[in-house]
Amino acid sequence: MKSLTTRTRIKICGLTREADVDTAVECGADAIGLVLYPKSPRAISLARAAELARRLPPFVTPVCLFVNAIAEDVEAALDAVPNALLQFHGDETPADCERFKRPYLRAARMAPGLALLDFASAHASAAGLLLDAHVEGYGGGGKAFDWSLVPAHVPLPVVLSGGLSPANVIDGVMSVRPWAVDVSSGVESAKGLKDAALMRRFCEAVREADARIADADN
Repeated sequence: MKSLTTRTRIKICGLTREADVDTAVECGADAIGLVLYPKSPRAISLARAAELARRLPPFVTPVCLFVNAIAEDVEAALDAVPNALLQFHGDETPADCERFKRPYLRAARMAPGLALLDFASAHASAAGLLLDAHVEGYGGGGKAFDWSLVPAHVPLPVVLSGGLSPANVIDGVMSVRPWAVDVSSGVESAKGLKDAALMRRFCEAVREADARIADADN
């Protein structure tokens, strides 16, 4: 878990349009997610991902999301988006994630019975664990999971995902105290089309949660 004095980072995932990238940056997002999983309704081509990533200013990180991709596709993405953080959202083993020798996030599909601490230990080289709802297929499907399933002392930075929105992210941050939050469908007008007002409200809500935590600690 993050230190209580550390602000919660924000990742907005599933971006497909220039205007949405620009708005995410203006709202203060720390990272944007580019979905390179063809079966996703938010999937974009590698060429498109590279175009969108080039719009980012320094210190805003592009994150390339994969689900059981072949190594050649991941390597091509690293060539096209050289400063990308990798995110593995399928059934990748630790060796699969580590072979590229690049920082990566490993998604964990939260369900009763998941030994998250063992999962974290197996992926000790990960930059962080992205906790998502367990639904059919891959990804959280816009569903929240039971936040009480998150142990108190996860040994990696935690990225809280799964069904977050401006309406519930304050509760999520205050309950889990994650290093970062990840939102996609909760700030959309349609799949892959972000809503600028919702993105702003989401980022403002995360800052409000951090302010409440800071006040409680003083």
